[in-house]
Amino acid sequence: MTMIYLDIIAGIISIALAVLLHLRRSQSWQLSLPPGPKKRFLIGNLKDMPTSFEWETYHRWGKEHDSDIIHLDVVGTSIIVLNSLEATSDLLDKRSSIYSSRAHLSMVRELMGWDFLVGLMPYGNDWRAHRRLCQQTLNAKAALHFHPQVLDATRELLRRLLDRPEDFMTHLRYMAARVIMSITYGIDILPDGDPFVAVAEDAMHTVGLAVVPGTFLVDFLPILKYVPEWFPGAGFQRTAKEWKVLARRMVDIPYGETIRQIADGSYKPSFTSSNLDRIGAEQDMACQQRIIKNTAGTMYAAGSDTTVSAFATFILGALFNPEAQRKGQAEIDRVLHQERLPTFDDQESMPYVTAIVKEVLRWKNVTPIAIPHLLEIDDVYKGYRLPAGSVVVPNTWAILHDEVAYPDPFSFNPDRFMKNGRLDLTVKDPTIVAFGYGRRICPGRHLAYASVWITVASILAVFDITKAVDENGMIIEPSDKVYTGLVCLPEPFKCSIKPRSKEAEDYILSSEQ
Repeated sequence: MTMIYLDIIAGIISIALAVLLHLRRSQSWQLSLPPGPKKRFLIGNLKDMPTSFEWETYHRWGKEHDSDIIHLDVVGTSIIVLNSLEATSDLLDKRSSIYSSRAHLSMVRELMGWDFLVGLMPYGNDWRAHRRLCQQTLNAKAALHFHPQVLDATRELLRRLLDRPEDFMTHLRYMAARVIMSITYGIDILPDGDPFVAVAEDAMHTVGLAVVPGTFLVDFLPILKYVPEWFPGAGFQRTAKEWKVLARRMVDIPYGETIRQIADGSYKPSFTSSNLDRIGAEQDMACQQRIIKNTAGTMYAAGSDTTVSAFATFILGALFNPEAQRKGQAEIDRVLHQERLPTFDDQESMPYVTAIVKEVLRWKNVTPIAIPHLLEIDDVYKGYRLPAGSVVVPNTWAILHDEVAYPDPFSFNPDRFMKNGRLDLTVKDPTIVAFGYGRRICPGRHLAYASVWITVASILAVFDITKAVDENGMIIEPSDKVYTGLVCLPEPFKCSIKPRSKEAEDYILSSEQ
């Protein structure tokens, strides 16, 4: 009898929950969608969708409609743009259980072969298995083990800048690639023209273009993926076919090299070798190898362009605000007494350097638009109806250029984070949003931040960064423009990078010993 009563009670509870869910859905459908540009019959906002610098357009639409949440419709696909920290926090953080999946992205994941990338995987058990492996390797405590490798690469960067300062972008790319290849695969890359670096650059350029909402119609009409490439208008199929080769090369080539080195005993300990060695006899070996390979490919992809963008932004910021550079150097000199190069142990003693890093992450933020999330069930927010299946686009650029939180947001000004010689904790920290949101926040953020901090501190300690001059002695004004894409890099610019003193030059050269 007890079991019968329990079954009856369980049935009543189930019915009640179903009724409540139905009522909530019925009530929510009576609500209006968030405001946005006027929609056209059938195609919605298809013709309105920007394909470059979309963060600026989304921000402008928010201003025009006086709303931090904007709704778009592209041939039936609902898109929700979040333009404020409040909205991203309320939805992506506090309601992460329903906002943590990813938009399907037929072009990138299916046609271009980027289904290996953990950041693009739909929320579920497979994603959790990959994410767990990332977290074990890159959490705050584990990331400390990589500090020696980062410091060693930074010291080599200083030597390369001393030798060929005009090639600073090449050196920054080399440093970023050296760190991530060493950590992920245990591979030592070539100083110039490394094939692994070239493969990553080519592949990341394609995904950076394709992941932007609105770039390819197949993302909104998945049925188009079945259209043959010879069909008129199916040029995206040919593009995807070419780009898929680049994606597979980026994943397969370095992983294959690590496997080869393991086989002949010449390998160096790395994320890949260590995790392959830990596969237990009771585990599905093929499945575990797939997870390790995918996660390694994700680390490789995520670490290639992102830190390079931050490094280049720092140099650009120093050109636009020489006074900030001088303040950073003065602080470093007070701590180091011009007797050595910085280490990670100096971070607590250098708040202004930290302020510079925060401004680097805010001013020309690396990913202006975060990878879109997916809303899995109907939701209601601020009196608006948010339909299930909506692609949710966090506009990080708008958040980090909010005039209220950051007055004069388009100027490079580290002083905004300082007060009375200390970091001003009342100013919103850009790292809250710069590395993503909710359960999809970047697991490599601790290593990335550490790399940027020690690089900024080290360059300031020994170099002066000034505007370049032409053959007539005229100053060459740098451009502050960036390339559009998932990861934004400053457009090429010239500058002068010279040692601050003979002693600084000696410290750089002695760091090789």
